[in-house]
Amino acid sequence: MGKLIYAANISLDGFLEDEAGAFDWSVPAEAVHAFWNEHERHIGTSLYGRRMYETMAVWERDDWLADEPPVVREYAEIWRDADKVVYSSSLTDVTTARTRIERQFEPEAVRRLKEDSDADLSIGGAAIAAEAFRHGLVDECVLLLCPVLVGGGKPALPQGQRLDLDLIDHGRFDNGVVHVRYAVRRRV
Repeated sequence: MGKLIYAANISLDGFLEDEAGAFDWSVPAEAVHAFWNEHERHIGTSLYGRRMYETMAVWERDDWLADEPPVVREYAEIWRDADKVVYSSSLTDVTTARTRIERQFEPEAVRRLKEDSDADLSIGGAAIAAEAFRHGLVDECVLLLCPVLVGGGKPALPQGQRLDLDLIDHGRFDNGVVHVRYAVRRRV
């Protein structure tokens, strides 16, 4: 059975992107990129909302990768090797391989996907992740806290919910980014 992992780069004040929708402040240094590569290497299926999928789809193209460092090119290969599910009521077509569209987020279908998976699953996108949290589907959070305050924007974590977490791992990078990994504590 696979775990569903919510993973994100977030500002220290808890946002995925600033009020203008920018997230350039979270572009990873090489060591941070290597961390994400190792994390993604264990993901068999990635679940995305439409906007996150459209952002991530750049990894399918080779045209911009030629001059990138090996760690960046490696991420593209890892990303391409994973299956992708995009939850969207408006997307009519996908532009990446190993990708399918689901019109709505069905918690029971995600539970079955987890049960049937030999690898872990990731979920990306604030709205779709909030749904997964709300339905008790998220098993772990991997958060990279970037040393920046953006003052507002899209919250990284769901609002209006309480989740108790157990720290599994943590560390820091030379550029001031801190990573934390938490297990979601199940209520009994």
